[in-house]
Order: sequence, then C-alpha cells, then structure tokens
Amino acid sequence: MTISRRTLLGAGAGAGVAVLSACGSNTGRGGGSSGGTTLAQWYHQYGEPGTEQAVERYAAAYKKAHVTVQWRPGDYDRQTAAALLTDSGPDVFEVNGPSLDQIQGRQVEDLTELVAGVKDDFNSAVLAPKTYRGRVYGIPQTIDMQMLYYRKSLLADAGVRPPETLDELVDAARELTSRKVKGLFLGNDGGAGVLGGTPLYAAGLRLVTEDGKPGFDDPSAARTLGKLRRLYAEKSLLLGAPADWSDPSAFLQGLTAMQWSGLWALPQVQKELGDDFGVLPFPKDGAAGRPSVPVGAYGAAVSARGRHKEAAKEYVKWLWVERTDYQEDFALSYGFHIPARISLAKKAAKLRTGAAADAVRFTTEHGDAQPLLWTPASQVAYQDALSRIIKDGANPETELRTVVRKVSAELDRVTHTS
Repeated sequence: MTISRRTLLGAGAGAGVAVLSACGSNTGRGGGSSGGTTLAQWYHQYGEPGTEQAVERYAAAYKKAHVTVQWRPGDYDRQTAAALLTDSGPDVFEVNGPSLDQIQGRQVEDLTELVAGVKDDFNSAVLAPKTYRGRVYGIPQTIDMQMLYYRKSLLADAGVRPPETLDELVDAARELTSRKVKGLFLGNDGGAGVLGGTPLYAAGLRLVTEDGKPGFDDPSAARTLGKLRRLYAEKSLLLGAPADWSDPSAFLQGLTAMQWSGLWALPQVQKELGDDFGVLPFPKDGAAGRPSVPVGAYGAAVSARGRHKEAAKEYVKWLWVERTDYQEDFALSYGFHIPARISLAKKAAKLRTGAAADAVRFTTEHGDAQPLLWTPASQVAYQDALSRIIKDGANPETELRTVVRKVSAELDRVTHTS
C-alpha cells in the first residue's frame, strides 16, 4: 500500500488511537556500532518515487547517532498510536498530528525549544495544530494544500470571469455546464468528503474558537452550506468521474471547466494545458467572509517512551530545523509540495512563478488547517451532516444545530482532560 502526502488532507482523516495486538518487532533499535547511540525513525509509506531513498540519505548524513529508517506500509496512524504505548516503538516518527490524545497522554515529547528563534518562520497555519497550550509537539516537514483549478479558455468562451465569491462560483458552475461539460468537480460525492470546514472558513467562521467552542454556531454557516446544495441540485457538479478529486484527469479530459484538487496535481496540469488554466482559493462568502485553502503537514515527533529522547530531539532539530537544504529537497524533488518554512517557500525556484507562486501566496495568506481540538468524533458528526445537506437536501439549520450540540460535548470532554 503506497500513500502520497495528499492523504493527510482528506477531510475525514483522523489519527487512529486504537491499540493493535502487534505493531512489528523489528523496530531498528539496538546498541549501534562501537557502542554509539542508535535511533529508530519511522515514516509512512509515500507514493512518490525517490522519497524513501532521500530520507535514508538524510539519516546516513547524520554523524552524532546511527539512524535507522523504517518505511511503514499499511495503517500508519494506527501503527504509531499503538507503538507509542510500548517500549518497542520508534524514537523519532513522522506523524499527521500528534493527536490531542497523544499530547494529553504525554506520549510525545515537548519540542518547543527546537524551534526557538525560527518559530515565526514556520507557516503558522500548519504549526498551530501541532501546538498545545503554547508548547510545540511536532515539527512540520512539508505543506500540502488544495485549491480550485479553472480552464481559462472555457471560462472566456462562456463569458464567465474567475469566481471571487461563493455566489459567483455557483453561478459560474451553472453557466459553464453543458451537455458535454460540467461546470465544477468537487469529488464524486459532491464535495462532502473533501471540502470539510473550508466553506465555513470562507464565510468568516471557524471549526473551533480560540476558547474551545464550536466556531460555526451562526446563521451564516447554514446559508453557506446551503449554497453547496444548490450546486448539487442544479446539476452543475460532475459526479461519477473515472477518478476522484485528488486526480486531475477529469479536468484534463475536459469533463469539467473547474475542479477542486491539490497542489500535487499542478505539474501534470501545467504539462498538459500549458497556460490554459488558473488557480484560485475557495471563494469567500458573505460580508465577513474571506478566501480559504485547506492546508496540512506531516511533522516529526519524538516518542516519550524512547530510550534516547535527548539524542532524538537533537536529530530532529538537525534535520527539520537546521538542514534547510534537505527540507527543500524533501518538499520539491519527490512530488510537489511547499516547504513548511516560509523563507524556503519564498526562495524555492520551482515556487516563484505562475500558479505555483499563487499556491504559495494562498497558503500564506489564506491557509486554514484542521485545529488540534477538532477530534475524529467531531469530524464524523460534521461530515455526515454536510453529506446530508449536499446530497439529500437536508435542512442546513437543523443539521448544524445537531452538530453544534455534538461538537460542544466533545470539546467539553477534551478541554477538561488534563
């Protein structure tokens, strides 16, 4: 099973916390050569060719300890969650998180001191979900983001301008829809799976407020989600495409004039369409709205059960704070991603022009990440309601009232956990 970095941006993704009966006895730990420190480092299995060889090369270049790299296929989040409860897990591990349960359970080390002096250089949208009560528990590695691709020629032929508001997006999708082409592709489920909280952010709302309350207990939330239903009801959305939203093939084959997808699709789109496309954030909605793009980042964390915690922290600082050359290489040489450091994203040659530069700007100015307090239980409640609103025409006000109650209870639970 190979997984690309885009996996973490699926709206339904959540770090598994179930304990497995076994998570592998070959941890890579040992005494090391000549009595030196040996660190075990875990990564999930990437789909981009060359990534495994790259991280092995980085580890081999580190001279203060012997670092063994493990590529972990399968359900990586569950594997790491289980391993953190034992003495046989990794010292350093890649994580889509850490999760709130792992932080509150003191399963991961505090890494705040590792980013001292450079914290402001990390993109705040992806650093925030790795921060709890002012302390940092994961160092972001690279950023993935999603955005709206549109075909310039198709919009021009229809006399439609690139949409800057959600109302304009709904109107544009309708105007661009014909017998052969649909106006917009948000995924084969109509957008419920991929959009997540992005429309709420575009309405000027949040999933969770700074004081730990539901951030969408507002009439504007229902109005915004109701507009997604209009897209579905007016048959402006492409449904049943051969590949889902993460693959740009529907857009490239001319099945849709606009498609929501990820930064990873940009090289392929650019290769096949040349200059005949543009990119946009999810458009704002309402007077208090603002453009929004969802962002996510795997990060490096240190297990609190490791035997060499200080050595592991030193290695993480070396690789993900000091070695900016490796950080840029990891982001842009194997797939197409944005370095987590703002300074690296600004100077990277591949990100300085065209749609790639737009993507960097969107991420810096409009990036929104799923907050740490937004647990899998909250996600499921919201996701199910969004699907019913879009596909079944359920009443948005009624659905959201139920979600607010469920999310409130979940937030009370996690915020009162020590």
